[in-house]
Amino acid sequence: MKSNPCNPDRLSRRTILSTAAKISRFSIRRTTVACPADLAFLKHLKMESCQYSIVDATILHAPTSTKNREQQRDPEMHQTKKGKQWYFGMKAHVGVDSKTKIIHTAVATAANVADSAVLPDLLHGEETRVWGDQAYRGQSEVIRECAPQAQDCTHRRYRYKDGVDEVERAKNRSKSRVRSKVEHVFAVMKLKFGFVKLRFRGLKKNATQLFAVCALVNLYLARKKLLLLAPA
Repeated sequence: MKSNPCNPDRLSRRTILSTAAKISRFSIRRTTVACPADLAFLKHLKMESCQYSIVDATILHAPTSTKNREQQRDPEMHQTKKGKQWYFGMKAHVGVDSKTKIIHTAVATAANVADSAVLPDLLHGEETRVWGDQAYRGQSEVIRECAPQAQDCTHRRYRYKDGVDEVERAKNRSKSRVRSKVEHVFAVMKLKFGFVKLRFRGLKKNATQLFAVCALVNLYLARKKLLLLAPA
C-alpha cells in the first residue's frame, strides 16, 4: 500500500523501514547511559535548530512482584515518592528541542535519581536557552558549564512561608507555555507506543528499549516532514 501524502498517519512499509534505518544510522548512538542525537539527521529534515532545549523526566513503572528465583524485586530499580504517591521503577530523562519536539538526548536511571543530577547529560552544549520545571531550579552554574551560551529559563521558586511571589509565579506560568511541549513527547511515548511499564529486569535492557522508543517517537513527530521527502 502506497503512502498518502495527504494523510500523515498512513505511512508505507517502505517509508517506515527506510526512515528507521536513517534514524539508527544518524539519530541515536545507543549506550547504557545516554543516547545523544546527531544533528546530521535533523539537517536532512531541515529541522536543525536544536538551540532551545527542554529537559524533563517521567517515571516508568516496573513490576513489583517477587515471584521469581531470587524472590525479590529488580535490584536495579528503586522507589520514589511523587506528591503523596509512591512509585517503583525507572526514570526516563529526555532533552527535547522546543521547536520540533525531537528528542536529542535520553538518559535512563533508577526512579530515585534526582532530575537535576542528570542535567549535564541532557545538554549537547550548543543551546542558547534551556527550559525546565522546578526540579531543575538552582542549576544555573551547571547549565553555564555545559552550554556557555545558554540562558537559564527554568522555573524559579515562588512559594515562601510568608506568602507567594506573584511576579515570579507569573514568570513561571509564561515559561510553562514552552516547557509544556515536552508533555506531548511523553504522551506519544506512553499513549501511542504503550511504553508505560517496563518488561525486562535490569537497567541496561530497559534503557535499550527506551532508546528504541525514543527513535520511534522522533519518527512519529517528524512524519509530516518524512512524507514530503518520501519518493512518490
